[in-house]
Amino acid sequence: MFEKLSLRSRIFVSMILLVLLASVLIAGVTIYQYGEQSRDYHEDRLLRKEEQIKENIRYTLIRTTYATTAENLELIFKDEIYQIADVLNVNFNIYDLEGGLIKSSRPKLEKDSISMCLSPEVLNNLAKSVDSRYLEEKSTAGDKYQASYTYITDGKFKPIGILNLPYFEDNSFNDNELKEFLLRLGGVYLFMLFIAILLSYIISKYITRSLQTISDKMNATYLTKRNEKIIVQNPTEEIGKLINAYNAMIDELEISAVKLAKSEREQAWREMAKQVAHEIKNPLTPMRLTVQSFERKFDPQDPDVKNKLAEYSKTLIQQIDTMSSIAGAFSNFAEMPAQQNETLNVVKIVKLGLDIFNESYIHFIADEEEIIAKLDRTQLIRVVTNLVKNAIQAVPDIASPRILVTVSSEGKYVKISVADNGVGIDDEFKDKIFEPKFTTKSSGMGLGLGMVKTIVETYNGTIGFTSQVGKGTVFTVKFPRLMAE
Repeated sequence: MFEKLSLRSRIFVSMILLVLLASVLIAGVTIYQYGEQSRDYHEDRLLRKEEQIKENIRYTLIRTTYATTAENLELIFKDEIYQIADVLNVNFNIYDLEGGLIKSSRPKLEKDSISMCLSPEVLNNLAKSVDSRYLEEKSTAGDKYQASYTYITDGKFKPIGILNLPYFEDNSFNDNELKEFLLRLGGVYLFMLFIAILLSYIISKYITRSLQTISDKMNATYLTKRNEKIIVQNPTEEIGKLINAYNAMIDELEISAVKLAKSEREQAWREMAKQVAHEIKNPLTPMRLTVQSFERKFDPQDPDVKNKLAEYSKTLIQQIDTMSSIAGAFSNFAEMPAQQNETLNVVKIVKLGLDIFNESYIHFIADEEEIIAKLDRTQLIRVVTNLVKNAIQAVPDIASPRILVTVSSEGKYVKISVADNGVGIDDEFKDKIFEPKFTTKSSGMGLGLGMVKTIVETYNGTIGFTSQVGKGTVFTVKFPRLMAE
């Protein structure tokens, strides 16, 4: 999906994704950091509370008049435990070495919630710990709960009891602070996202502007016309290299185009010379035979000499007319239509061009009485007459020949169609139908449709055809027309 996006869209999407990814990562790191700080804070706070209680317990053991033994712990801390808890604002419990509860600073009403006996797991872990301290972590009613266990020792550092300090983590302040920070951070990143969208749009447009210029120039590059070089002010190094490569390609293309045009002209003249020679040889052969026959059989004393002379003359004149027709056809093909843009009624001119034909099966239809275009009158008539002549030559053996010439408007164009029900055009000939000197007929030089195409394209028009063998052919010509204001 990403590969199908344009370069500009890729830059735009990448920058937006980068900002979003950065915001998610920073938010994640922030939450993690707050969690670590909260955990460290509670661990330090628990440790401080524990040290304070232990210090007070040591002080109490020093001041007591009872012997500092496990059996006397309940008596020693009978009232002192409440004083210590009140001063330090924390509750704690004292257990014997077997895990039985000796004394608790909590009120008696809460005694049911106090564990009366420590689990073997706690006792074992405490006994195995290197620093004689065991920390238990639990969750109660969705809140994190910690409890530390350490030994209470006498003056000789002999364990006589176990100190249990329960500690409930209160994260409400940190959670509120985290939410407030994340809200502020979200506002900042929304602003940054807006700025990123704006910057990504500007930067992507700036980066792709030169590429778009190059793309437009490349799309407008043609072999048959002069191409403009790309000029971009202060391009980047990469764009500059691309522009230089394109401009160098244009120079090479112009050189190649000149060589190709020269080669095509030479080839065209060769083919034209061959065609002219071939077409002229056709009438020369009967002319030669006629002259030789006249020379061999001519007798001034022959009483029918005038008739024979007239017959010989007629044969020569016919062949000379054929040669003249050949020369005229080549002349018409070589003559490019002049750009004489007359404002004329295409319907009227097409109908005028059809007046030279006497065939009764030629019909004319126009959707409107007047369709105005800027064309040359003579060239338009040449287009129509050549297309109709081709249609006539396509229906010589048809029982009910029919040729229909129509003129109509089609958007910004005037459309001229010449349809016949003749023999049609084979698929193998369709690609060559507009080539000069190509013909499917037994006579003629195949220059008519090539000339028609040249005229049509000179006036920014188009020509095309559809054909089915045995059913007929339709040639369609379109010229730009003048639109009513």
